[in-house]
Amino acid sequence: MTMNDTFPHPVYKDTVLAPLFEGVKAHYVSAFRAINRAHLVMLAETGILKPEDSRLIAAALADIDKTVDVSALTYTGDVEDYFFLVEAELKKRLGPDLGGMLHTARSRNDMDHTVFKLTLKRHADTLIGKAQALADALIAKAQAERDTLIVAYTHGQPAQPSTFGHYLAAAVEVLLRDIERLQAARANIDHCPMGAAAITTSGFPIDRQRMAELLGFAGPLRNSYGCIASVDYVTGFYTAIKLTFLHLGRLIQDMQFWSAFEIGQLHVPGSLVQISSIMPQKRNPVPIEHLRHLASMTSGRADAIVNTMHNTPFTDMNDSEGEVQVAGYAAFASGGRVLDLLAALVSAVSIDDARVAKNIDAACITVTELADTLVRRENLSFRQAHEIAAATARSVIAAHRPLGEGYAAFAAAFRDLAGRDSALGEPAYAEAVSARHFVAVRERFGGPGPHAMDEALAAYRAALAALSEQQAAGIARAAGAEAALEAAFDALLQE
Repeated sequence: MTMNDTFPHPVYKDTVLAPLFEGVKAHYVSAFRAINRAHLVMLAETGILKPEDSRLIAAALADIDKTVDVSALTYTGDVEDYFFLVEAELKKRLGPDLGGMLHTARSRNDMDHTVFKLTLKRHADTLIGKAQALADALIAKAQAERDTLIVAYTHGQPAQPSTFGHYLAAAVEVLLRDIERLQAARANIDHCPMGAAAITTSGFPIDRQRMAELLGFAGPLRNSYGCIASVDYVTGFYTAIKLTFLHLGRLIQDMQFWSAFEIGQLHVPGSLVQISSIMPQKRNPVPIEHLRHLASMTSGRADAIVNTMHNTPFTDMNDSEGEVQVAGYAAFASGGRVLDLLAALVSAVSIDDARVAKNIDAACITVTELADTLVRRENLSFRQAHEIAAATARSVIAAHRPLGEGYAAFAAAFRDLAGRDSALGEPAYAEAVSARHFVAVRERFGGPGPHAMDEALAAYRAALAALSEQQAAGIARAAGAEAALEAAFDALLQE
């Protein structure tokens, strides 16, 4: 029995090599093009290649870019992958000797990780930009809603009054920390593996710093083994993605709860509401549901990439490359949709003041300040003041009356528990249990009071501006490197 031992086996071709080739077509052609050009420039500048050879290879690369429509190619198995396709095209134009010189002092190992990093940086910059835009929208909304009262919940129950601005400010702080994590993880991507070659660099006098500079990296990644073995640039960034959307999912869930008919403190405008096909009374704020599941999908997709690296060997291996990298880009796609939609939703929603007032009255959530006032003005212990406030709340709730109308119940509870009449008159009592007063006196650092909020919002704007400036600097460096590489490559063509 005779077996065909020619590479590639047709099933391997269809199940592995062809999908990998399609992944390169969709994501990596421009990165390979940049690496080929930068490596050629570096080889010429270091004298590893002669000027005339460099010029001929540069002309051949330019012709390949001009005449080979990669998007129209179908994988045939004639070459193993896109790298060998380009090398085969070079050899067609230059012959086998000169056509193979571009690969001097490099390997597919360092090339692959550099391709992945260049592409991951581009996706990261887009996602971070959208996250910064969401932070900007949240800060603007927090400013606009600085004094808008809401019911704040703990354990799913009405707890205390606060403001929508204060609530959103808490979300801003988390998002700013998430952006910091994303940008720190992006900084860890920004080190170039080129020059590591297969594992141990090269005996040729290559210039790794120049390669990093031409490709827009902050610098080379030092250890050459780590260049081809370490995948923390992948796990680090996808972990930062996972945390970002896990945290946003909590905010989204609150919006679902707040917009429910029974709570009703968050109003979603008609442009973001779908109607029922059979129940004419229903307003379905389904964008919130889409946000919730897209955030969960994004977090899950990021987690899948990280988990794929578990228990893999610390060496160059396909578990962290090719299809795994391509699969991860789905997290950027769904995550970008969340950030765009959430920014639009936050900007559009409003608080139903009447429902908030009704829920405040029904739940007696200002009673904490009544207890605090009694401590300050009646010289009671907090525990005794708390008991008086609790008795007052029980009385008005039983009578189905708001706390503001409960002075008689308060006076009776105070007399019963303190053994004397309260010096707090009815106007002072009404102020103490007012939701507006509750917020106004909480001017401590980080509180919902207007001055505390103004200070916080200014700090958030400054923090976001610093993060945006840092991000813009990295993008500008990459853009400058791209222009410098094209100029250096074009100069080779003129030699």
